[in-house]
Amino acid sequence: MSALAGSRQQVVPGLDPVTYQPHPLHSEGQVWLEKNCYADVWIEMLHALGLDPLAMLSFTLAVDFEGDQWTFFKPPHTDLHALYGIDVQELTVWRPLIEHLQEHLAAGKWVSTEADAWWLPDTAGTDYRRQHTKTTIVVNDLDLAAQRMGYFHNASYHTLEGEDLQRLLRIDEPPGPPQLPLFAELVRVDRVRRSHRVELQRVAGALLVQHFERRPATNPVRRFADRFVCELPRIQEQGLPHYHQWAFATIRQCGSAFELAAAHLRWQAAEDAAAQDAARAFLRIAEGCKVLILKAARAVAHRRALDAAPLFDEMAASWDEGMTRAGDFVRSL
Repeated sequence: MSALAGSRQQVVPGLDPVTYQPHPLHSEGQVWLEKNCYADVWIEMLHALGLDPLAMLSFTLAVDFEGDQWTFFKPPHTDLHALYGIDVQELTVWRPLIEHLQEHLAAGKWVSTEADAWWLPDTAGTDYRRQHTKTTIVVNDLDLAAQRMGYFHNASYHTLEGEDLQRLLRIDEPPGPPQLPLFAELVRVDRVRRSHRVELQRVAGALLVQHFERRPATNPVRRFADRFVCELPRIQEQGLPHYHQWAFATIRQCGSAFELAAAHLRWQAAEDAAAQDAARAFLRIAEGCKVLILKAARAVAHRRALDAAPLFDEMAASWDEGMTRAGDFVRSL
């Protein structure tokens, strides 16, 4: 049990799952409470540092329908550095992950790592001790003597302990073939910049221009609608478990991305009519996807037909309107 020796390491001290208040982007008032594991942890990490995650969200305007999924959107590391002075680098996992954690947390650096949700108690009711699902967590607090770890995951901050810690971090595993190392990143926060909102909006505006230029050349909602018609019968044959995986990769990524895009534009330009028009259009896509994911689930469960064309038409028109009005705002920057 030599790996259990050592003192407690924390990056942001004092975080407690009982008292932790998630960012409003993860409040019950959101259309999509959880977005995806990577974007969600960044929202909460910035929030825990006292920084504003709304400033980083312009990258969502570039999401696209990729054929079998929507873009699994992530904040670009260059944006995080430009906005907040945060540096993210890949961690070369050349020794047991637990040793990397001890070293880098002690140096004041977060470690973002792939994790098996089977061992994450915050997923109770879905994945915890039920199914092996890859996700991303960020380790903030490690106390090996107490066998306890504090981590960001999805929409909040959590702790785990005991066997969950041992198995998640592969501590004292029995001899056998080495397992494939988990992908991990180092997050350096020693040079964080806390800019005034006006300066933050200036930098975010320049990033918005860049991401708007990367928007899809054709309407991705219309392409998604065409694929949905072909895909639904096959999804119905495979049942609800398959549907939930498909819906996460498609409907949820689309809906949550455009909700974040709307939030960014509202933050960026509360007084600009074009930006607010675009935000309202993108929010309609988020709301439409929420309707779609429920209707499609019922259609799969009961194997009945679903005419989603009117809903897709509304969302596609909202994408056109949102991009047109966002373009009007971008040209004013």
